[in-house]
Amino acid sequence: MESTMQRPLQENHTSLLEFILTGFSDVPNLQGFLFGIFLIIYIIILMGNSLIITITTVDPSLQTPMYFFLGNFSCLEMCYVSVVIPRLLRDLCRQDRSISFMACATQMYFFLILGVTECFILTAMAYDRYVAICHPLLYPLIMNSRLCLQLAVGCWTSGVPIHIGFTYWMFSLPFCGHKQLNHFFCDIPPVLALVCGNTFMIEMVIYVIALIVVTIPFTLILGSYLKIILTIVKLPSASGRAKAFSTCSSHLMVVALFFGSSAVTYLRPKSSHSPRTDKFLSLFYTIVTPMFNPMIYCLRNKDVMVALKKFLLKWIVL
Repeated sequence: MESTMQRPLQENHTSLLEFILTGFSDVPNLQGFLFGIFLIIYIIILMGNSLIITITTVDPSLQTPMYFFLGNFSCLEMCYVSVVIPRLLRDLCRQDRSISFMACATQMYFFLILGVTECFILTAMAYDRYVAICHPLLYPLIMNSRLCLQLAVGCWTSGVPIHIGFTYWMFSLPFCGHKQLNHFFCDIPPVLALVCGNTFMIEMVIYVIALIVVTIPFTLILGSYLKIILTIVKLPSASGRAKAFSTCSSHLMVVALFFGSSAVTYLRPKSSHSPRTDKFLSLFYTIVTPMFNPMIYCLRNKDVMVALKKFLLKWIVL
C-alpha cells in the first residue's frame, strides 16, 4: 500500500518537470513553410548584424561613440534572437515540443536580461545623440572612451540581479492544470497563465519592473529627443538640420518599434491577454524588429553605407 501511495506522488512530481510549447501546432500544414521563413530571417539577422559589427570595428571613420554603441546593439540583437529562434526551429521540425522547467526558466531569464539590455543601450544611444547635437563642443570631452565603456558595461549587467530573483520566484510558484504553454517560447504571460492561485503580487512586481526597465528608459529617450528637436530647429542652415535629423531618424524608428510592442505586451493587464495576440506581438519584437534593425541603420545612415561599400569592395578585390 505504501508503494501504491508513493507512485501517484512520483507521477505528479514528474509531470511538473516540463512544459509543452504549443507554438504554431495549430497550423500543422504550415510547419515546413514557417521553418523556412524563420530560418531565412535568422540568417538575415546574423549576417546583417555581423556585418555592422565588422565595419564599425575595422573602419577608422566609424571609431566614434555612436558606432561603438551601434556595434554593441548589433551584438545584443544576435544574442537576443538566438535565445528564441533556434528553439523555435527545433520545435517546428519535431512532434515533441516539451521543454524542461530548467530550460524554460533559463530561456526566460536570458530573454528578459537581453530585453533589459536593449532598453538601456537604446537609452545610451539617445544620450549620445543628445550630447552630440545639443553640446557639440563638449562632445569629445563628455563621451570619452571611459564613459562609453562604463555605459556599455552598465547596460549589459544592470538587469542581471533583478531577473535572477524574479525568474527564481516565478518558477517557484505552484503550477496547476495542463502544462501547455500556448506560445513559441517561455515568455512571462503564457507561464503566468499556468500559475495556481492569486497572482496579484507577481503581477504588481512585473508592472514595477516594466516601469523601471521600459517606461523610464523610454521617457529618458523622449526627453533627449525633445531637446534634440528643439536644438535642430534652431540651426541656421537647412543642410545642418537635415544631417542632424538623419543621424537620429533611424534610432527613433528602432525605439518606436521595440518599445511600442514591448509596452503593449508587458504593461497591459493579465485579463486582456490572448494567446493569439501575445504570439503576434512576440513575433514582432523578438524576430521582425531585429530583422529590420540592420536595414534601418544601414540604409538610413550614409556613413555606414560608405563604410559598407568600402568593406565589400576590399573583400571582393581580395
